[in-house]
Amino acid sequence: MTELHATRTNPPWEGLEGTERHAACVIAAREGHRGALDVLVAELTPLVWHIARGAGLDRSAAEDVAQTVWLALLRHVDAIAEPRAVVGWLITTTRREAKRTRQRSATHVELSPEVQEHVPSTEPMPEAEALRTERDRTLWSAFHRLDQRCQELLRLTVLAGRAEYKVVAEVLRMPHGSIGPTRGRCLTALRALYDNGDGGR
Repeated sequence: MTELHATRTNPPWEGLEGTERHAACVIAAREGHRGALDVLVAELTPLVWHIARGAGLDRSAAEDVAQTVWLALLRHVDAIAEPRAVVGWLITTTRREAKRTRQRSATHVELSPEVQEHVPSTEPMPEAEALRTERDRTLWSAFHRLDQRCQELLRLTVLAGRAEYKVVAEVLRMPHGSIGPTRGRCLTALRALYDNGDGGR
């Protein structure tokens, strides 16, 4: 009886990897398994983040897009025709949401200087903000001088926080064992460009 109970409570995705693991999570989520979506979120958020940032969104907008995409999956998990295609669904949905977000930003109406004077500021002091802005500008300038593969790898393994190397390897089609060493080389290249000032300009 104990062994039977253990078998029943074993997560259906346990021991699986890549596409099969994600498909098992989708099926389990449809059946009401509360931990299935948590697994997908933990392992595939770096992918969603990478696509949102790659579309030109800043950190805050990318976070909003990621949240919207996961809520959409929660609502439409039963509508995904092929569970094995969940990564493709996430990629398509993220691209569409990122595009909508950029379009909304482009039509955002700025407040006039007269109105802005009467709006309480929540921004940091000008001196601190100037230093932070300069640092960020130099860092991003250096980042965009890296080759495309390094940019993609760093977005997935650094900028998105915790990331599963197995998912990164699957997304970038790289051997799992090469992720760490390549990441190290990309960070070294980024630091060299940053220390050179102005991203090498």
